[in-house]
Amino acid sequence: MIPTAIVLGVLAAVYLAASGAQMLRLGLSFRQALLYLPLKLAYRIDDSRVRWARGAEAPVIYVVSHQSRLDPALMLALLPDDTLHILDEASARATWMEPWRELARTIAFNAEHVFVSRRLVRVLKRKGRIAVYLPENVEPDTRAFRLYRAVSRIALQGDARIVPIFIDGARHSRFSLAGQGNAGRRLLPRLRIGALEPLTINELVARAGAATTTASNALFDRIAEARGLTTLSRRSLFQAVRSAARRFGPDRTIVEDAITGALTYRQLLMAARIFAGRFARITAPGEAVGVLLPNSNGITISLLGLLSAGRAAAMINYTAGPANVTSATRTALIRTIVSSRAFIEKAGLEDIVEAVRAGGAKIVWIEDIRDGIGSFDRLVAALCWQSPVGGQDPSTPALIMFTSGSEGAPKAVVLSNANLVANAMQVEARLAIGPDDFLLNVLPVFHCFGLLGGLLLPLLTGVRTLLYPSPLHYKQIPQVAAKRRPTVLFSTDTFLAAYAKAADDDDFSSLRFAVAGAEPLRAETRRVWKERFGTQVLEGFGLTEAAPVVAVSTATHNREGSVGRLLPGVRVRLEPVDGISDGGRLWIRGPNVMMGYMSADRPGVLQEPPDGWHDTGDIVSFDREGFVFIRGRAKRFAKIAGEMVSLGAIEVLAQSLWPESRHAVVAVPDKKRGERIVLITTAGEAEATALRQRGKETGVAELALPQDIVMVDDIPMLGTGKIDYPATRRLALDRLGLAAAA
Repeated sequence: MIPTAIVLGVLAAVYLAASGAQMLRLGLSFRQALLYLPLKLAYRIDDSRVRWARGAEAPVIYVVSHQSRLDPALMLALLPDDTLHILDEASARATWMEPWRELARTIAFNAEHVFVSRRLVRVLKRKGRIAVYLPENVEPDTRAFRLYRAVSRIALQGDARIVPIFIDGARHSRFSLAGQGNAGRRLLPRLRIGALEPLTINELVARAGAATTTASNALFDRIAEARGLTTLSRRSLFQAVRSAARRFGPDRTIVEDAITGALTYRQLLMAARIFAGRFARITAPGEAVGVLLPNSNGITISLLGLLSAGRAAAMINYTAGPANVTSATRTALIRTIVSSRAFIEKAGLEDIVEAVRAGGAKIVWIEDIRDGIGSFDRLVAALCWQSPVGGQDPSTPALIMFTSGSEGAPKAVVLSNANLVANAMQVEARLAIGPDDFLLNVLPVFHCFGLLGGLLLPLLTGVRTLLYPSPLHYKQIPQVAAKRRPTVLFSTDTFLAAYAKAADDDDFSSLRFAVAGAEPLRAETRRVWKERFGTQVLEGFGLTEAAPVVAVSTATHNREGSVGRLLPGVRVRLEPVDGISDGGRLWIRGPNVMMGYMSADRPGVLQEPPDGWHDTGDIVSFDREGFVFIRGRAKRFAKIAGEMVSLGAIEVLAQSLWPESRHAVVAVPDKKRGERIVLITTAGEAEATALRQRGKETGVAELALPQDIVMVDDIPMLGTGKIDYPATRRLALDRLGLAAAA
């Protein structure tokens, strides 16, 4: 029998050798390596970015997003020995690991007192290093945001570089500082330490470019960027959902519909595994497979099944009409489409089925897949529900979406796995949303806003979601909200206004907030929801090509008339536009910007954005704090007597006069001026005199006012809730007798 002393000696030697390896690999001191090794092994830490942080040239401030009592222990073990760690008193007292107890006591400061002290600036000017632990709130209150101002001021005075650090997974450990409801606990969650390159505050402000910003906002954005780019990074969309299932618990109910009920993560991924096996047998790796289904558990299972199988899901907009569906099928080279007989029959979409077949695709019915499921399939799914069927690569196409066609023919937009995961995490780094929330998704999943906000974001953040089949059920949706009590709603201005008219005052009172996108949010809609339901409506801005969110307002960062501030990681530039002095044409790039387009004249051919920059076609401006103001679409400007006129601005003018009605403004040919402006409105009392008077009051030039007013019962709308401008313009031309001339 081997003596105990020898066993202990061997174990000690192995421990010392392993610690030495960590010391050499990361450049740690021997003491740090001894203390770090057990954490490394227990939490399987991905520390590949630590060398970047350690190598930052002093003076430097490490800004740590403080999520758990693990964070100080990890940073003390990994950051250079000469780093001064600034902890609030509560964190310093929580020294649960004996090796750090003495050291922690020597660095315990009152944060608010320290941040105004000149001592830290002196430390930095002596080429020192400081680690500051800031609250991890994605929407910090006024008091917490003072810390960002203080740190940015110290960094400026000390000419220090900033290195943001985010420890993914720490908030789910047993030592988390987050509430139990919003951060489910795991015994030993896997951790990933994310750090971004060192930059000074002035460099961060300069990087904003056209999106001018303050020093404190630049710091806030940089920390949010570290969070967004670290969480679920380097994962495919299927792998990200699987990680969420592990993080929030496989038996957590995550999605439901009114027909088939609720599914847990485990049940969802088991069903997806079965569907993936069928898809793998009838399609080729990387092939685009169409999805023609309503908001339901079925579309969620089909989508994850395709992703598991390594196929790209092409979301078919069944409200776009047969011609557009045929065009979409041909453009994306779709040969197989997943649909449901019951759905087609109930929705009366037989013409869409014919359009699909005309485009050269066959249909696979989910009823047939379900009927073919055997006991062996269920057994394999139960055992292998976490394993994908096909290869997983974050850089490959995951989804093909089709632009709304609100201003012309739709195009196929190819989005990678990485695009979609990045955009969900960018939004999660801005909006305080988590497992305590319950989301009612009424937006169609074939539209990118409905897909990202109403399905992918909740799947990745543990938010239970009720999928409702149609946003057009104006009376039923308030009743569903009154019964189920959701806390979050994603919608459009059109739908929000319609729900408010049909709802009782208590129907939406459970909502913490609603996010409006896809079209401008009217002040009247915002006011009604605040006064009647106590719900803050936050406005966002996006486009399919950006997966889709570009900017969003939050509870703490919002401004009247603005769509919020850019998401972390989004870069912009503005190109001058003739006749517009207070804005420019917006170009964007970032981890969420699409792989490229496919067009009808080049089907199946990916046309990548030049150097990663995408022309949004929007005219925007920024204020000094980086808030985005949409001036209008470039195509939604008319040139009248040499002057550029925003048609969207004229719609806002009409809305201010007749807030209860809907309005659309279009430009039509004019022999004298080249173009003239027409107001199409549902307001029966609309008349030109009132418009001219309001124009004088608000400083709108008379040449910018509509020359014609066309009254209608309804304005043509797309299935996504946007105004159908081509159809509206045709209606105006027809009413004015100009159709032939156009």
